[in-house]
Amino acid sequence: MTQTTPTLILHNASQLLTLSGGPQRGSKLGSLGLIEQGAVAIQGERILAVGQSDELLRAYPGAARYDAGKNVVMPGFVDPHTHLVWAGDRADEFTLRLQGKSYMEILAMGGGILSTVRATRTASLEELVAQSRPRAWAAFAHGTTTLEVKTGYGLTLESEIKQLQAILALNAEGPLELVPTFLGAHAVPQEFQGRTDAYVDLVCDEMLPGIHAWWQSEASGQPLPFVDVFCEQGAFDVAQSRQILERALALGFPLKIHADEFENLGGAALAAELGAASADHLVKTSPEDIHALGNSGTVAVALPGTPFGLNEADYTPARALLASGALLALATDTNPGTAWCESLQFMLALACRKMGLTPDQAIAAATINGAAAVNRQNAIGSIEPGKQADLLILDVNNYRHLGYRFGTNLVSTVIKRGRIYPVSPPAP
Repeated sequence: MTQTTPTLILHNASQLLTLSGGPQRGSKLGSLGLIEQGAVAIQGERILAVGQSDELLRAYPGAARYDAGKNVVMPGFVDPHTHLVWAGDRADEFTLRLQGKSYMEILAMGGGILSTVRATRTASLEELVAQSRPRAWAAFAHGTTTLEVKTGYGLTLESEIKQLQAILALNAEGPLELVPTFLGAHAVPQEFQGRTDAYVDLVCDEMLPGIHAWWQSEASGQPLPFVDVFCEQGAFDVAQSRQILERALALGFPLKIHADEFENLGGAALAAELGAASADHLVKTSPEDIHALGNSGTVAVALPGTPFGLNEADYTPARALLASGALLALATDTNPGTAWCESLQFMLALACRKMGLTPDQAIAAATINGAAAVNRQNAIGSIEPGKQADLLILDVNNYRHLGYRFGTNLVSTVIKRGRIYPVSPPAP
């Protein structure tokens, strides 16, 4: 065993869930890599060693210790699909939905995404950061240590850059680590109503090159943001989505796609064809598209909070995706219209009840497979030597409480990059 001295040994875990071995496909989903009475040796921001508590305590007798209290220790959650940065709210639209108006009907009335666009365009950068900061902390306190964030509430180059600035500012503040995504093709802005092709041309010819140039100037050295598109009836069709994603790919951007939330248009197969990191929503995905995902490296990201928020019956067909051999991940879709919920713990509970996952499978989908959905599986998502020391201590001694319980926070402590953040009081 290495003689490097760790800065900390986290020990006395009832169950240490390592999730080791990389992203988990199909029937292999749910391999937790469980170590009874486990421990983790941390050196600075990274994991040095993993094993049983008595083994690591003997190996490093002089290291500082942190007692997990015979509770579960696991990787931090990775949330690969959110819209965390926005201004205002859409509480009034919730009433409209309860009265029978559909999501797309509200959007056609100028509400929905377009309502949040108006509020976000008028908000200052400082206001955007201030309104989004509590949501970032709520996600972190519930165990999310890395979280993807999309733009898409500006729909002009200037306003989209303002959202990227807010994402970068919040990421710099920490402790939550943010992964940015440019979603200029989230909706057709009101000034382009009836001229969707013209807006697609604007995204391809001006916004994507503009974002690329701005990023190289203001965020040099950081990976380019993802580029996403809302491929859906009433938003952007497959041909328009292809145009945007192929232009983004030519500029060097990694790809994502919103697909099959309300209608099956073929967006998931497009994502698989283009090598996108993920295809997200996938509620109405056809067997043909499921087969395409199962034969690709594109992660299928389920967002169970969205049909729950919309009070809809259909959820992502997880069993069919797993049977195809697909990579399956879970995300919150935190947004002001359909799923204002920052807790991946609640998504695990929904996935177990509405998608047929076991707690083991849901945990893997929310950790190592979530990391794969943002191309960071080699750095986060599991507890393995060399990886970033992003860990959770739960306030329970059996991991199956995740999924079994809901509406409460089972995380007592978050460790991000080796630093300890107590987020809830210990049990009496």
